[in-house]
Amino acid sequence: MNNKELVLKIIELVGGESNIQHATNCMTRLRLKIKDYNKVKMDELKSLDGVMGVVEDETLQIVVGPGKAQKLALILKENVTLTKEMGASEDWESNKQKIKQNQKQSKLKKGLRTIGEIFIPLIPAIIAAGILNGFAGVITNLQSTGSLPANEFWNITRLILSLIGGAFLGYFTIFTGINAAKQFGATEGLGGMVGAMTVMTQIDEISQLLGLFNVDSPLNSTLRAGKGGIIGVIIGVFILAQIEKRVRKVVPDVLDLIVTPVVTLLLVTLLMLFIIMPISGFVSDGLIYVLELLVSSEIPAVSIISGYILSAIFLPMVLLGLHHGLIPIYAVQLETFGGVSLFPVLAMAGAGQVGAAIAIYFKAKRAGNNKLQQIISGALPAGVLGIGEPLIYGVTLPLGKPFITAGLGAGFGGAYVMLSKVLAGAWGPSGLAAIPLMQSGSMLNYILGLLISYIGGFIITYLFIKEQDVVSLR
Repeated sequence: MNNKELVLKIIELVGGESNIQHATNCMTRLRLKIKDYNKVKMDELKSLDGVMGVVEDETLQIVVGPGKAQKLALILKENVTLTKEMGASEDWESNKQKIKQNQKQSKLKKGLRTIGEIFIPLIPAIIAAGILNGFAGVITNLQSTGSLPANEFWNITRLILSLIGGAFLGYFTIFTGINAAKQFGATEGLGGMVGAMTVMTQIDEISQLLGLFNVDSPLNSTLRAGKGGIIGVIIGVFILAQIEKRVRKVVPDVLDLIVTPVVTLLLVTLLMLFIIMPISGFVSDGLIYVLELLVSSEIPAVSIISGYILSAIFLPMVLLGLHHGLIPIYAVQLETFGGVSLFPVLAMAGAGQVGAAIAIYFKAKRAGNNKLQQIISGALPAGVLGIGEPLIYGVTLPLGKPFITAGLGAGFGGAYVMLSKVLAGAWGPSGLAAIPLMQSGSMLNYILGLLISYIGGFIITYLFIKEQDVVSLR
């Protein structure tokens, strides 16, 4: 079926247009906010052709794959009238269910999810910027070794590629400020201004006048341009939203358009300069210090242990909704080091699932479980390309033990990747699809890490899973 037919079938299986309150998408999932989960035909939805998996969370997340998720979301919005808030006509049972669903989410999970939502819309730009900057770097390296001539064609090509990449990465804080404003309910333009001001040179001049600038070591200044990075931007925009709402309440309507943004920005700027940027800068510096100890350690044993543990526990973190908190760490690494070392390590977790699924396939074949073999055969290609949900929710997690053994196997690949100091120019899909995201000197070691994770996940799962363990999953 084509995309429109798939969307119409999804609408039918989730209880119809009236049961969809809100719709959006991330990189691989169509996310629907459902009014009444009792109307959702979950089994039929999971088995629908074109649906790779379904995750029941605060939103109903339908896994359809990268690229397709956005297309389906656009088609759905064209065919369904959505409302952000539930109307008074809803019955009390729906409201009760909504309250209960919200109660299940801890403040920590909600906070991390909000942070994730700030960066999810930026992922396509992050990927494009990382890949194009990577190509520009390859051209530079080849020119420096004489493998490519430093002629006009290659110089212009390099500059165009770095221009596109820099258009995003050079103004990362602005994009972060705009998206943070969307999430916190502030005016988006003001959020972008908060992000922009953190990297402007006037901050250095203000810092020098106040005696807060360290001329001998500018990076150690109490206040400087870029201090606090995106952590400071997110905190600043959150406070911006609170101040803007309170100012708007007391300002007369006729003056709102003029007074509210001016007063709000003045107050937030003072807070950014004297409180938020210095404090968030201290936090960022501490985070960088920890990352250098664990992720960029010169001690091989530390790299091996930290790489193994991070890869092994990543998917449980995903299940608990804690992985959203890692995105600011990716961004801090990208801003500070010019590359992300944590993402390639965590990408090994999906490769461990692939290895485990292959081992289960052989066990299922011996046990005569044809249905499980079919599920694995259909999900493996997606898993190899970095879309792990079909394998996780269709195979390893329902069986229980393979979900654990897959993580244990993935740890070996993570240890190797960490030890090899693999760096990515961006983050996005994992698996083979992430190879273009790796910096030029890291691609081979990333591929070797994947192979190690495949083998590790396969061996540990094959040793610890018995044929009788796979008989029940039909």
